[in-house]
Amino acid sequence: MTTQATVSTPSATFARRTADETAVQLETNATSGLTTLEANNRRLRYGLNEFEVEDDEPIYLKFLKSFYENPLILLLLASAGVSLAMGQNDDAISIALAILIVVTVAFVQEYRSEKSLEALNKLVPHHCHVMRDDTQTATLASQLVPGDLVKFGIGDRIPADCRLVTAVDLEIDESNLTGENKPCRKQTEPVIGNEYTELSITERKNIAYMGTLVRNGHGTGIVVGTAKHTEFGVVFDMVQGVEIRKTPLQMSMDELGKKLSMLSFIIIGVIVLIGLFQGKHWLEMMTIGVSLAVAAIPEGLPIVVTVTLALGVLRMANRKAIIKKLPSVETLGSVNVVCADKTGTLTMNQMTVTKFFTLAEGFPVDLDQNKTVDVDVHPGLRRLLQVGNLCNNAFKDEHSKWIGQPTDIALIEVLRTVGVTDERPIYERIAEYPFNSEQKFMHVRCALIPGGSHGHKQTPEHAIDISSGTISHNGSQGTIYFKGALEPVLERCVNYYRSEGNLLAMDIEAKDKVLSQANEMAGHGLRVLAMAYGTDLERLTFVGIVAMHDPPRPGVEESIRTLIGSGVKVIMITGDADATALSIARRLGFLINPGKTSCLTGPEIESMTERQLQDAVGSVSVFARTTPKHKMAIVSAFQAKGCVVAMTGDGVNDAPALKLADIGISMGRSGTDVAKEAADMILVDDDFSTILGAVEEGKSIFYNIQNFLTFQLSTSVAALSLIAVSTLFGLNNPLNAMQILWINILMDGPPAQSLGVEPVDDDVMKKPPRARDAAILTPMLLRRVLTSAMIIVVGTMFVYVHEMTDGSVTARDTTMTFTTFVFFDMFNALACRSEKKSIFSIGLLTNKMFNLSVMGSIVGQFLVIYMPFFQTVFQTEALSFTDLVGITLLTSSVFWAEEARKFVSSRGSQKMRGRGAGQGFRRVETEEGEAFEIV
Repeated sequence: MTTQATVSTPSATFARRTADETAVQLETNATSGLTTLEANNRRLRYGLNEFEVEDDEPIYLKFLKSFYENPLILLLLASAGVSLAMGQNDDAISIALAILIVVTVAFVQEYRSEKSLEALNKLVPHHCHVMRDDTQTATLASQLVPGDLVKFGIGDRIPADCRLVTAVDLEIDESNLTGENKPCRKQTEPVIGNEYTELSITERKNIAYMGTLVRNGHGTGIVVGTAKHTEFGVVFDMVQGVEIRKTPLQMSMDELGKKLSMLSFIIIGVIVLIGLFQGKHWLEMMTIGVSLAVAAIPEGLPIVVTVTLALGVLRMANRKAIIKKLPSVETLGSVNVVCADKTGTLTMNQMTVTKFFTLAEGFPVDLDQNKTVDVDVHPGLRRLLQVGNLCNNAFKDEHSKWIGQPTDIALIEVLRTVGVTDERPIYERIAEYPFNSEQKFMHVRCALIPGGSHGHKQTPEHAIDISSGTISHNGSQGTIYFKGALEPVLERCVNYYRSEGNLLAMDIEAKDKVLSQANEMAGHGLRVLAMAYGTDLERLTFVGIVAMHDPPRPGVEESIRTLIGSGVKVIMITGDADATALSIARRLGFLINPGKTSCLTGPEIESMTERQLQDAVGSVSVFARTTPKHKMAIVSAFQAKGCVVAMTGDGVNDAPALKLADIGISMGRSGTDVAKEAADMILVDDDFSTILGAVEEGKSIFYNIQNFLTFQLSTSVAALSLIAVSTLFGLNNPLNAMQILWINILMDGPPAQSLGVEPVDDDVMKKPPRARDAAILTPMLLRRVLTSAMIIVVGTMFVYVHEMTDGSVTARDTTMTFTTFVFFDMFNALACRSEKKSIFSIGLLTNKMFNLSVMGSIVGQFLVIYMPFFQTVFQTEALSFTDLVGITLLTSSVFWAEEARKFVSSRGSQKMRGRGAGQGFRRVETEEGEAFEIV
């Protein structure tokens, strides 16, 4: 429960005033809003409607903390201090410089991670509908100013604190402010209370608060408070800080880092002890030990994971998929069930009326075959058009584009097709019951305005006589105009419209005719909407049905087949009738199993137990006539079978299932704010095909992280093994502390980072979904690590022993050894770009960041061995061209060995492919770890 703020806010002040008084005080108009010029002027005065988060810690302080918060760095600094005290100035300067480089590289990586995450927060702009210059327009919520007139409806998020002007069955979910789960029903009258006591948030029934959600109805309101002057802003100021939770992958990498660190400490401790027993100087061994710890302990793993995930999210944004939370990226690679909402996701959500049927005519009218329907000879059709016209909330924006529900827009646009005008301007809407996804209908109560005119001549042909069944307007309640799904409409109808003054009983024969026509239309994939009117809600007059067509989105069929081929089960969930749903599913390429129940309806789901539904969903590809609770039951059933479920949707009714799913996917254009809030991913272009790209990225990111891990671990193991072998055999250390730290920079720096942004592999969708709890360290990965490390150690030791011909270690010997190890590292990084595919098949130049990073590392190595200053720091000397050629040929062996392994693996392994959907899943073991296979 949120406590009431002690400071007075604008909403508390204006809750006591009428809407007219509010408009006067804020110098605005309660119907037309502000002018654009005035809004711009006020924005200069009030600022943007957004919260400013100040960085509580300057960047230089963060950089300094990198030194004193890392105990290993402190040990190295102590080592440099001891060297300086003993007169070893060169060693002290070298160690200090190396520390500076290591800390700077790590700081840049972490800073880059933070900035990447900050960029994610700006990907999802919040829009709202505002009246300016007496015209409704869509604008960013951040552009609102006090005095703006805002409109909102079901599913919208309130963009600022507003004093309500109109409220039609308006109910708002204020749980994020009050903790009360039940939506608050709103009113427009001023709140009367003790003027010396501030009204509590729950008492202000005429205020819509910023950040709350419209659950029912619609309304308008004058903005009275923005940004920090809202109730949400007061709460925001109270928040001291928000803890950012790590992703499951980050936590597993943390755990892995701890285990590897413990192992590294043990090995390093043994190396140091052996060196001391052999009589080596304690300062030398301490410096080597600490340097090995800095290089070998993978403290950068979580940072690399964060950067890789964040950059992957930004790449997804470029592909029109906005990921709201980093854990969702990991989950995408494990998704094996996609529950797709039909309307707006699989289809265009652009309804077009194609057929009519009324009992007055007794036969269907097909607009596709006859565009010149004469409504004058079809009285039932005229009445049907009138109901669809008046029971309608579509409107035109400032660009003369229709805005509203697709069905409403279709019912308005068909008027122009058949030559009938929009009659809403000559009717007064007395009351409205908005559409409800559970009950699947809406109705309005309207009355003809006496002498009303909408700007054109009312001719007998186009003026509909509403005398039949209509109460007069003066002092009356008007006529109910009702539309919705066929079942709730028919159950309220006691007669049907034949002609004006001629109403016949709605008997079983009439109902059978209607049901027969509706089923036939649904069988062709058409959506059916029924119409009725009357004065009593339970005794309506049936008029007819309208059939609409919503064409499939381009590319959806191909995307569905690709997902199925990669082991992902795709199912369609819709509120349409089962015949309509199955017809559309076949057209879109869903696998409909012959001889099995491929379609379940909402009523059938209600009759099942949880266990029965879990057993049934494996063979079902289509769920029809569903409600929000059915969608949640479907998602839960798949999850109970161990599946990772992605759910798509755009409406308020989809929000519960979106939140329940492992990955909730909302539409960016048509999606309501409620759906976007509940979702983990937003499709900017409302295109189902975008999901395919997001799954590709999700899978690719995980494999890229594995490739990075292979590179880093093989380098760490090689560095530790090289020093350990030298120490065990009584040899001088082949690498000094500064050289080890330079290797650490390469291992954690740009070359390693660039492996995390490897372009998506074309074959990634052929791999089965990964089990979400599968270990990241697979047997295959460990084999690659150990094989590469062994080659690096053997090759580097060969050069070291070969160069040490006189028994003493010279600058040339260590330079040759050092350069050999670094070149091994670069070829190893090249080999780690892909686990299974040859570098020549994926392309040497496809990863520009990798190429630049490796080139930069090689240039850096040349500076180390050729520039006098760095020669002093790293204790190196110049090598000849012949030396470099020999080193290059030798170190390329790690690359060619990995290429040979990939070739053998590709010839001998059997790639798993999805064999179809509709039979369930089982967990299987693969060379890469655990995955799901369709059975």
